[in-house]
Amino acid sequence: MKQIRTQIVRLAVLTVLGGCTVGPAYHRPATDAPQAYKELTQAQFKDTDGWKVAVPQDDRIRGKWWELFGDAQLSALEERVNGANQTVAGAYASFMQARALVKEAQAQYWPTLTVGAGVTRSRSPAINGLPGSTGNDFSLPFDASWTPDLWGKVRNLVKGNIAAAQSSAADLANAQLTAQAELAVDYFELRSQDALIALTNATVTAYTESLEVTRAQYETGIGSDEAVIQAQVQLQTTQVQATNLAIARAQYQHAMAVLVGQSASTFTVPVVQTTVQPPAVPFGVPSQLLERRPDVAADERLMAQANAQIGVADAAYFPTLTLSATAGFESASSATWLTWPSRFWSVGPSLSETIFDGGLRSATVAQYRAAYDQSVATYRQTVLTAFQQVEDNLASLRILSQEIAQQDLAVTLSQRYVTIATDRYKLGLDPYLDVITAQTSLFSNQQAAVTLRLQQLTASVQLIEAVGGGWDSSQLPTSGDIRAGRAQH
Repeated sequence: MKQIRTQIVRLAVLTVLGGCTVGPAYHRPATDAPQAYKELTQAQFKDTDGWKVAVPQDDRIRGKWWELFGDAQLSALEERVNGANQTVAGAYASFMQARALVKEAQAQYWPTLTVGAGVTRSRSPAINGLPGSTGNDFSLPFDASWTPDLWGKVRNLVKGNIAAAQSSAADLANAQLTAQAELAVDYFELRSQDALIALTNATVTAYTESLEVTRAQYETGIGSDEAVIQAQVQLQTTQVQATNLAIARAQYQHAMAVLVGQSASTFTVPVVQTTVQPPAVPFGVPSQLLERRPDVAADERLMAQANAQIGVADAAYFPTLTLSATAGFESASSATWLTWPSRFWSVGPSLSETIFDGGLRSATVAQYRAAYDQSVATYRQTVLTAFQQVEDNLASLRILSQEIAQQDLAVTLSQRYVTIATDRYKLGLDPYLDVITAQTSLFSNQQAAVTLRLQQLTASVQLIEAVGGGWDSSQLPTSGDIRAGRAQH
């Protein structure tokens, strides 16, 4: 008995120490990163709003990126996203599930131990004239089995599940960043609606004053009833626009409520007239982008998982060694059930190998190799999209700066146009239609100026999102963190 136990221990040690891991080694596929972004260079900072004075000295976003905008109301709302947003909560639960799968895979490293107690009463039939007998059987068996990980199947499975958990953690970071960016965009949309409502109300006031002038002109015999009707139509049309703006404001407020995990029925953002300037966003250099985007990190970890899956499939080509042992007590009498003479045991290894499977294993390996190739293509596409999004928003910020300057000049000229047209109408030189044309031009240009500034703020938020916010790959939980069950916030 002692010699058998010694041999089993030696065999177990040899199998553990001599085990090897099959499957390809993982290397991150190479991707081409440009040397610099082309759409906004330091030479262009002086011509771009938000970059004229505050040229970024640091190439990284630090801390809470929304504080770059200097809006206390926005900052207070952003603080609520991580704790209350249900999409983020779902992503966190998904990460916890992925972490649990790692523990499930690690359990396969260890033996399986089972115990069962049974009491059976049975009767044997009469044979050759001998009477049958009735008896009891009391049993208490302990079973142990262990399949050593000779070819790294379990190791690859654990490695793949760890990579999947890290990918899930990156997905969680991406969900947080997406929700934060959506909230900022909705917030600026809402503030833009506030600005448009204020502008439209001011325009209604101006049109009301113009209507009073036309009525006075008509009552003194200088003007015409046609001018009065024109002024009334213009005023009424603008009042309709002012009323309609409340719809979009309400919808943006409702969207923000969902993002901060609150019912739209109980969520209110008060009207505040505020002017937010676009910040200088430290966007860094292209080579940093792959380490700063959580979606890129998630796809890279999925490649590692797919690579490990190939090793799991390759292990099926090799034999499986199983060590098993059974021991316990068995007796026909309860009185002697748990006594030493009633003991029994058996122990021994078994080796199995698939000789023919109709090409199943080769097809499985081919499947996982194709899945890996697909993950590589997805990763590279995500990288290309990341560079595109950064360049898109850099171009938007640069071009919008020029457009806003041009639009502000158009507003100034429109204001002069209104003054001249009004004076000429009061002198009886021109019809009131010229005043309406000038006022409509001014209102349209003022609306365009508000919209352009909204686009500028939106592009700033989207640029921050495109460069990963304040995240980087060092924030991913390590393999040791996941194995030890340490969750990330």
